[in-house]
Amino acid sequence: MAKMTAAQAAVLVMEKEGVTQAFGVPGAAINPLYSALRKHGSIAHILARHVEGASHMAEGYTRAIAGNIGVCIGTSGPAGTDMITGLYSAWADSIPILCITGQAPRARLYKEDFQAVDIESISKPVTKWSVTVREPGQVPQVFQQAFHLMRSGRPGPVLIDLPFDVQMAQIEFDIDTYQPLTPYKPAATRAQIEKAIAMLNAAERPLIVAGGGIINADASDLLVRFAEATGVPVIPTLMGWGTIPDDHPLMAGMCGLQTSHRYGNATMLASDFVLGIGNRWANRHTGSVEVYTKGRTFVHVDIEPTQIGRVFTPDLGIVSDAKAALELFVEVAEAMKAKGQLPSRGTWAGECLERKKTMLRKTNFGDVPMKPQRVYQCMNRNFSRDTCYVSTIGLSQIAGAQFLHVYNPRNWINCGQAGPLGWTIPAALGVRAADPTRKIVALSGDYDFQFMIEELAVGAQFKLPYIHIVVNNSYLGLIRQAQRGFEMDYCVQLGFENINAGVDSGVERSYGVDHLKVIEGLGCKAIRVYKQEEMKPAIQRAEALMAEFSVPVVIEVMLERVTNISMGTEIDAVNEFEPLAENREDAPTAVGVAMLD
Repeated sequence: MAKMTAAQAAVLVMEKEGVTQAFGVPGAAINPLYSALRKHGSIAHILARHVEGASHMAEGYTRAIAGNIGVCIGTSGPAGTDMITGLYSAWADSIPILCITGQAPRARLYKEDFQAVDIESISKPVTKWSVTVREPGQVPQVFQQAFHLMRSGRPGPVLIDLPFDVQMAQIEFDIDTYQPLTPYKPAATRAQIEKAIAMLNAAERPLIVAGGGIINADASDLLVRFAEATGVPVIPTLMGWGTIPDDHPLMAGMCGLQTSHRYGNATMLASDFVLGIGNRWANRHTGSVEVYTKGRTFVHVDIEPTQIGRVFTPDLGIVSDAKAALELFVEVAEAMKAKGQLPSRGTWAGECLERKKTMLRKTNFGDVPMKPQRVYQCMNRNFSRDTCYVSTIGLSQIAGAQFLHVYNPRNWINCGQAGPLGWTIPAALGVRAADPTRKIVALSGDYDFQFMIEELAVGAQFKLPYIHIVVNNSYLGLIRQAQRGFEMDYCVQLGFENINAGVDSGVERSYGVDHLKVIEGLGCKAIRVYKQEEMKPAIQRAEALMAEFSVPVVIEVMLERVTNISMGTEIDAVNEFEPLAENREDAPTAVGVAMLD
């Protein structure tokens, strides 16, 4: 049997498990693993500027393509604690990433050694498994178990902590006979599916709520087949956006307090039955349970048993992988349809479609500085339907979900539950590393953009081009809007008199940070836009610059300082701060308007 270091064995196992790309920051305590990576040469590595950034790159890499598992590597101590936000974000959204940390030698553990911290205990609440490997001979099987756990049941992240002497120790390991373990995925029974469809058939106004579990299971095509077989409209969650194309007649809009459509909320409130698949009834989707559930019957399908009944008790719960369930849903529904055993949903679906065409928010504002609504209208006009949007949190993301259009799974890449500021840049870089050909457009407010702006240098160094739209109102916009309830506007202003900024229109100096100078200093390209007429030329210029230099290109759009975006405390009490669309000209790029043509 071959002799090698435990670190070399770890690299060989990752190769066998399909890993071809890693993100990280080397350090003294993890150098043995880096040495093994260099020696074998089959796993590419992208050097981040911050270990949290590396963890978000790993997330973006996983989220981009079905089956991917992003790997993030860091040294001991603060590298592991820096990863916690990435682990939390991945854990919250059921995203498998593997974080590997170096650690002090075993003899130095619990002795307050330099950069020695109990990362196993710190990370346990936000991982499926967190382990410090104390025996070198266990390293291959610990890595094998990590991949098995990440792929089994509800996906999620794992952290492996490797003491320095464990990495260096010689072990015997036969990689030639190694095989990945078969993941465990629960599957619905036919009886459960038949019961659910019987309940759906008994309803007059049914809906399907499509969650991110459908995208995780790579089952969006099955969802569309099931919706078309039954004629039942679909409400995607924010994490399930793209499971059904926005312009599909059965896509009924998103429901929620913030990232929602007026017609989506109205359709949910008009329904009498909801079949949720791969969703978790997130509070920003439901609002209060009382309003959301009143007068409706619920079936909930989820891969995680403890997710059933966590927020409210459904009338029927089914523990199943989304793909396994949808395969049976399609089989049973299509067989029943062929026999004429499914009720017609034409009237109900028509009502939902009519709301989609008429219950719209206005986007066609001519104000200068620009209103954000007009920015998204320009994006709809100038980005193709195969565009992949990457975003995290803030008014920019909320408005993006209200006004942008998504037509394919994994074309809306968003950290839904954790929402850490700074996520967008590294996540977009991870998506680009996963797919060199995808059309990627990231979306940030100015504060999200500033949080991890240093990661743009990674895009310049490793030639990871994408377009980044930054809507700049020089405010913590979402927090400022939330402070309205406290009658204050306190500590949320990002503007200051920047003595080094230009004065070509008097805007840059008062808006504070001169993003263009920072972006160019990091090796990327930047364009600033003030008027909607400048958006199309800016996007065309950005695409040309990407093609020429293969670096990220940022388009900064200077917004009016204060805009309140539609949101509320209940799905039947969303505040509309701006005028609503009264005709087609008020919302010319809305999907419903396009469907009138």
